[in-house]
Amino acid sequence: MLKYLYIAISFLILNVIHAQELNCQVEVVSVQVQGTTQTQIFDQLKKSIFEFMNNTKWTKDNYTTSERIDCSILINVTSQISSDVYSATIQIQSRRPVFKSSYYTPVFNYIDENFTFRYQQFQQLEFNLNTFNNNLTSVLAYYAYVILANDYDTFSNLGGTEYWQKAQTIVANAQSADEKGWRSNESNRNRYWIPENALQPVYQSIREYMYKFHRLGLDIMFDKPNDGRKEILNSMDLILSTYKNRPASFPIELFFNAKVDEMVNVFSKGTPDEKSKAVETLTTVNPTNSTKYNKILGN
Repeated sequence: MLKYLYIAISFLILNVIHAQELNCQVEVVSVQVQGTTQTQIFDQLKKSIFEFMNNTKWTKDNYTTSERIDCSILINVTSQISSDVYSATIQIQSRRPVFKSSYYTPVFNYIDENFTFRYQQFQQLEFNLNTFNNNLTSVLAYYAYVILANDYDTFSNLGGTEYWQKAQTIVANAQSADEKGWRSNESNRNRYWIPENALQPVYQSIREYMYKFHRLGLDIMFDKPNDGRKEILNSMDLILSTYKNRPASFPIELFFNAKVDEMVNVFSKGTPDEKSKAVETLTTVNPTNSTKYNKILGN
């Protein structure tokens, strides 16, 4: 009896220690191509992506089940190009828990509109970091590393560098493929530029702000809300310095894609001086959302 109890406990411990990194929810919407293909194909695709994202070991670190990174992937299939080739958009979101609270803060939120993929029902999704296998697994693995890179950046200063480099490796391997979204000359806002910008010194201040915003700001707000908010506000000069060097840049856009509503919520609880400084800085670096920021002042 003790033998079997020991085996059961050992299994549970190993299962916890070696839990994979992502807790990724997957949704595949195929309304726009209904009637041109079988629904079962997309049901199987959803299942395959779920298993690929959640069962692949992306890092050398050991995670517990509770430490897995919450994220989601929404694939909206927009057309069927051939019998097994589709065009789609893919939205990637991730979030992380805030220390001593039940609140989860959004970290990454991006819609990629240049996504084509080939898929046959029951196809195995396989990936090798050193080669370009196919666009489906390369895009999925790429965003897995982007999610990890952003998450690690929130817990330690520039902590996600290794995973930004892995995402960049996938980009480099994809240069020989005839697929959109991977090349620098296609756009200044595509898959090529996300890790490329993250690793450039001129944008390092945004990654530093990711750390100070989350680890030194949000993570202490439960115990010391005024101190946490003050750190978030004072450290915003990092974003301002980036804006002065690269106004309306892609990394600033990516940051605020996830953070606009949270910024409004954080600073709405501030002092009049904090509110005023926050609105002034936010409307400068992210004027697109100035209407939302004015709500901080009660307008």
